[in-house]
Amino acid sequence: MAGLGHGTRGYPRSRGRTGSRTGPDRATLGIIGAICAVAGFFALSIVLGPVAVVCGRLAMGRAWAGGRGNLPALIALVLGAIDTLLAVVRLIGAAASGSPVF
Repeated sequence: MAGLGHGTRGYPRSRGRTGSRTGPDRATLGIIGAICAVAGFFALSIVLGPVAVVCGRLAMGRAWAGGRGNLPALIALVLGAIDTLLAVVRLIGAAASGSPVF
C-alpha cells in the first residue's frame, strides 16, 4: 500500500541522488574536483592532481555514460590526470638535472 511513510520522499537527499545518506553529493564532489584540478596547475600539483582525480571518479560513480550532470566530474578527472602527469614529469626532470625541485 502506498502512503504508509516508507518512501524516500521524506528525506531531501534520497539514495538515488547521492548513493548514500552521508557525505557530499556527486555534484559537489565534481565541482570540488574541478577546482582542485585548476588550482593544481598553479600550486601543489603533486597533491591537488590526485585529489582532483579521486573527486572526479567518486562524482562519476557508475554512470560513465551519463548526461550533462557529469561534466564537472569529467573535467576534474581529465585535468587532474594531466596535472598529476605534469607534476611527475617535472619531478623526474628535476631529479635528472640535479637541480633542486623547489
